[in-house]
Amino acid sequence: MSEADRDGELAGGRPRRSWLFTPATRPDRFDRGARSGADVLIIDLEDAVPPADKAAARVAALRALAAAPAAPILRALRINAPLTAEGLEDLLALMRLPQGGGPDFVIVPKVDSAEMIRWVDTLLSGAGRPLPLVALIESAHGIAAVEDIARASPRLAALFFGAADLSAELGCAIAWEPLLSARSRLINAAALAGIEAVDSPFFDLTDAAGLQWEAAAALALGFGAKAAIHPGQISTVNATFTPTEAEIAQARRIVAESAKGVAVVDGRMIDEAMARKARRILCRATCADQSQEDRLP
Repeated sequence: MSEADRDGELAGGRPRRSWLFTPATRPDRFDRGARSGADVLIIDLEDAVPPADKAAARVAALRALAAAPAAPILRALRINAPLTAEGLEDLLALMRLPQGGGPDFVIVPKVDSAEMIRWVDTLLSGAGRPLPLVALIESAHGIAAVEDIARASPRLAALFFGAADLSAELGCAIAWEPLLSARSRLINAAALAGIEAVDSPFFDLTDAAGLQWEAAAALALGFGAKAAIHPGQISTVNATFTPTEAEIAQARRIVAESAKGVAVVDGRMIDEAMARKARRILCRATCADQSQEDRLP
């Protein structure tokens, strides 16, 4: 997918700035999550669910996905690792779903190779469930293969950076600097494939300034979205990934002036590369406005 196609698709759909994790064992939180302002609600069958509760959580998650959400929101299902018994059960359950009753995205954890994405895609597509996939990259092998993973399937919608598992494997801190090179490689792979990149959650719920800093750093690096583990983090993430009025105004000037060729805007020389970036800002702004209108009572 080209950059222009990707931006057009984003402008015509819903924004995906914030992805909120919610344990599948807590169906009482699904409606709250849908009303949190998050763009995507992740119903989690993997890390948030103890082994003894996996089957019950799967039933609760699929029952929730069969019903309309409490508020306009996209919904993702994080399954268990595909090469585990629970992951296979998750995939079988998705394959048996009636048409129209599934998630908007299936998040595949522990993706170490392009073959894993192709295998999941083949299973779901063969059962008539060609669902959009998100590859969760959270291991050294996954980072090493991320360029191939990003191009593994036309139904791969995004790469999702998993900081916690990767830091545990590398033996480094769950902090920005130690994981910067891995984040950068994932961003480059996503750009090459023309798909989205979603950053890991910020795990300290008491550090509002840290969340703000890391969200801004993720945006500056090239991520289009950031995950969250608490509804209280959503407003910061959404605000960070929504262009400001000043950014929108400047983007409009750049687009207008770029039609004349090389020009100067606000004292800076602009060209077609800057115009492409400006158009992406305007697409993000359009999506954010539409999302706000959809949520009005």
